[in-house]
Amino acid sequence: MRPLIERLWRNDLPLAYWPLWMALTPLAAVYTGAVMMRARYWRTMGHDAGLPTVSVGNLTVGGNGKTPFTLFLASRLLQRGLRVGIASRGYGRHAKSGKAALVSDGRRILMDVREAGDEPIMMAKRFPGPLAVARRRIDAIHLLMALGPLDLVVLDDGFQHLRLKRDLNLLLLSAARGMSNGWVLPAGPLREPSSAIDRADLIVLVSSFDLRESRALPAELSAFASRPVLPATLRPRALVQNARGTWRENPLEIKGRRVLAVSGLADPSGFHAMIAGLGADIAGALDYPDHYDYGPADWENILAAAQGSDLVLTTEKDLVKLERFSPAGVALFALGIEVEMDHKDEARLIDMVIQCMRRWGDLPESCPVG
Repeated sequence: MRPLIERLWRNDLPLAYWPLWMALTPLAAVYTGAVMMRARYWRTMGHDAGLPTVSVGNLTVGGNGKTPFTLFLASRLLQRGLRVGIASRGYGRHAKSGKAALVSDGRRILMDVREAGDEPIMMAKRFPGPLAVARRRIDAIHLLMALGPLDLVVLDDGFQHLRLKRDLNLLLLSAARGMSNGWVLPAGPLREPSSAIDRADLIVLVSSFDLRESRALPAELSAFASRPVLPATLRPRALVQNARGTWRENPLEIKGRRVLAVSGLADPSGFHAMIAGLGADIAGALDYPDHYDYGPADWENILAAAQGSDLVLTTEKDLVKLERFSPAGVALFALGIEVEMDHKDEARLIDMVIQCMRRWGDLPESCPVG
């Protein structure tokens, strides 16, 4: 069962729920006005980062694969000889000041999950480049630049961070959910009015590895058909396990096994669908709020619920918080996720980044340009 407010966002909302939904529309109107005023202000007051900047973000609340796509893009650019850093807000970090902090220098992870936030630590475990967090992303970028020369920076979840100008705006959209009822918060799932799509240079339509999802552009985006659209797929790549402080990847061999699914996600349905798509038997599911900070009592509940299951399967961003508890008596794994794109689509994406870099000056000699 999803929270009531999220169930009110359905396109096929039953008539009995209409009075509840309509009570939210005045708040949505106020929210829309505030968001549009903010966007107008930062359109003229935004700051340049001082180097090519690519933003990965979305328009709706909930996961659309932003962090996996940030990792995918930054890693592909790194493989092409570019010096790439990642800047993140560090949502959920316990640092009260929000000041810039270096999560990883590309060789060592320098912070723990409570200091940095779950997604930055998860990215640092997989990305062999520098990563910094800050409430003001430009502060994180300056910290990364102080480490040494950078060719570009990738912003994780940066579409609404308008105080920082960017050279390329990538907007991710779920092929399964689209924009739901098309209303802004709290009457719908949109962080901004749909007109914000005008800021996007490229729409990435993200589907899961279950190919029953439509790869077509959702009907509500027909007015923005002039924007280039590239498909991408979120695909399970491995079972990830903590082995004495480092992550080890194991084959995806869970077909026919009884699994307890544990996650702290805005929408766990995609996670559950991936597990079922791999042929596992979901014996139970514990769904916590997004970015949930697990405590000892939660771990005890997980252990109790895992009785009779072959393994506990969670997400990578939850594993960075659960791995600190004693794994005695339970097989704890994360479902490692990766982004997959057609070779031609990936080449087109990289070319868009390269063209942005051209506007800043010479490209590194090691970087292929065509």
